[in-house]
Amino acid sequence: MKNKILVIEDDRAISELLCTNLTIAGYETIAAYDGIEAQRLLLWNEDADLAVVDIMLPGKDGFALMEDFRAKNLPVIYLTAKDDVASKVKGLKLGAEDYMVKPFEMLELLVRIEKILERTGRAKRILTIKNIQADLQSHQILKDGIPVNLKPLEYDLFILLLQSKNIALGREELLKRVWGEEYLGESRTVDVHIGQLRKKLELYNEIKTIPKLGYRLED
Repeated sequence: MKNKILVIEDDRAISELLCTNLTIAGYETIAAYDGIEAQRLLLWNEDADLAVVDIMLPGKDGFALMEDFRAKNLPVIYLTAKDDVASKVKGLKLGAEDYMVKPFEMLELLVRIEKILERTGRAKRILTIKNIQADLQSHQILKDGIPVNLKPLEYDLFILLLQSKNIALGREELLKRVWGEEYLGESRTVDVHIGQLRKKLELYNEIKTIPKLGYRLED
């Protein structure tokens, strides 16, 4: 099962960009282009797991929609051009989980979505690719139903690749998010662990090397 993200954005180009990248990352998306349409979706019990919301919307703005989000217990990330402190404070006080200002980095948004879904207990617990299943609750990797023994850092690296499926990740980004900010080793460490994952999971074609950058896991 996939987590479902409600995208409420009146700019069609930005909405399409968000929905396309979220879909590539493994989410299901629903788009609404104004506040009234979003309210209607919520009223008819659309079972989204999280909403990415612009503030300056026609019909009913993102702040006014917060009452509807709270009624559905739906986590919200405001994604808006309103970069003044007063708006940020208002959004967070109303109950938003996060507040991001445009222009934004898609990878950063994906990380924030992932963390909120995990924190609120909404993250789907089974991730899959080909004949491989990753159970996030038991920390177990199954290949054709048989457990695969991954070392802790191999496991963390594979889960990060799965959660960022079809998105290129640089070696420095992988080091920071798997090994931690304080890690002082060489980026070749990533290459060694990628080699082990390819071998143990037989994902030679799916884990792509991106020249001069890093790696991408593809369906």
